[in-house]
Order: sequence, then structure tokens, then C-alpha cells
Amino acid sequence: MKTTYKNTPISFTSQGTGNPLVLLHGFLESKEIWQDFVVELSAKRKVICIDLPGHGESGNIVEVHTMAEMAKAVKAVLDELDIQQASFAGHSMGGYVSLEFQNIFPTMCNSLVLVNSTPQADSEERKANRDRAAALVLKNKRAFVSMAISNLLRPANNKLFKPQIEELKNRALKFSTEGIYAAIKGMKIRTDHTGLFANFKGQKIVIAGKNDPVMDFNTIKVIAKRCGSEFESLPGGHLAFLEDKNELFKILQFVDKF
Repeated sequence: MKTTYKNTPISFTSQGTGNPLVLLHGFLESKEIWQDFVVELSAKRKVICIDLPGHGESGNIVEVHTMAEMAKAVKAVLDELDIQQASFAGHSMGGYVSLEFQNIFPTMCNSLVLVNSTPQADSEERKANRDRAAALVLKNKRAFVSMAISNLLRPANNKLFKPQIEELKNRALKFSTEGIYAAIKGMKIRTDHTGLFANFKGQKIVIAGKNDPVMDFNTIKVIAKRCGSEFESLPGGHLAFLEDKNELFKILQFVDKF
């Protein structure tokens, strides 16, 4: 299914009926990462999966896809489906977009689940890494995609999930260079939403991998506690939807179940 935002196609799927749950993928990913989750979750609720701008089958909107721009594209999908309120689970960049959605549309978000994600903005070191990544994308997209995705897993899991990793890489290689670049630049300048997350009154869950090579587990754990969030630890790396699929599914089953 597709809708448009600023004359740009935004691709999504919607399955099931009941309380809506929006699943948002991360950087270099697409809505397909949630396929196995949708089958089970949609038996008891409506599940919406969206390709964020520049990813999957969604087009590029502007030169820099800020988290606000992405959140507004998500809103366009919910408007298309006539949904006034929903819960959100976002992986990595999808978590940033979920937080920005709550910032812009504060009456629409019931629950927030951050999967391998953080409400913090990029550190100066991380911003410098983003600039290097953006430069590499422009120089050699294939090399960047291969390196970036391989570096997300717990090292021991690279061989275990080799077919799935190759599939992720092949999908990402179909994204335009401009779309990948736009997301990197957007993540670099995202707003720190630690205060917003702390003040959020709905259900909130932070899910972190003990062996995440991208986000420090102990730092995320401390942030979750400070923000008054539920905290769930998983044994894998940055790709919980792949490395810790069963455990993540069990957690997502209880979104909105107070």
C-alpha cells in the first residue's frame, strides 16, 4: 500500500484489527524486517509497518531527512488509515522517529518502545562518525552498506545469521545513495528527547542488547532508569529483530497490556 507525503510515495502495510501498533525500521532497513512479527501480532491488533523516507519502497523527500520529516511521513500514513492514536515500536533510527512523532503529535502516541535505540542526541564523536559515513556513501555505497550492516551484530552472530545479513545488505543496496545520505545527515542533527521520554506518561519500554556494538548497554540502562522506563535486556547485538527475535516478540506482545 502507498500514500503520499509532499508528493512523495510512502510505502506501508496494514494488517489486523484493533489497537494500532506502528513498527518502524532502522537505518538501512525496511518494513520487511517486521514480517515475522506481523503474522503473530496482527492476530490480536492492527499492525502498521512503514518504509521511512529514502528506505524500502518510499521515495526521497529532501536532501536531509530530519527525524521530524520522517515523523510527518508516518503521520501521513496514519491519516490515510484514519488512525487518531497508536502505539509505536521503533528499531534504532525508528526509535528516534517515534520520539519525534511524540514531540510533534503528543496526543497520538499511547506507548513508546525503543528497540536498540536511545532518546539521546548524537555525541560530538558520533556526529563526526556520521560525517565520515556520509562521505563514504557518496564514494562507495556498496562498501559502506556491507561494512555498516556487518558491524551491527554481536560478532559471534555474523556467521549464524549470514543468509539474513546478506538479504539485509541486498535490500539496502537498492536504496538510493541520496536516501541513505539524507538519513545519515538527519540522524546527526536530531534533537535530544531524554526529557520528552522521561515526561511521557504512556507505557514506555527500552530494549537493549548486552552485546550491542553501536549503543553502550550500561549507558542505555541508566538512561532508561532515569526516564522511568521499563527496561528489557537481550543477549544479542544491535539487531534484536534478528538476533533475539523470540524474546523481542514476547515483549511486543505486551505493548498496551498494563
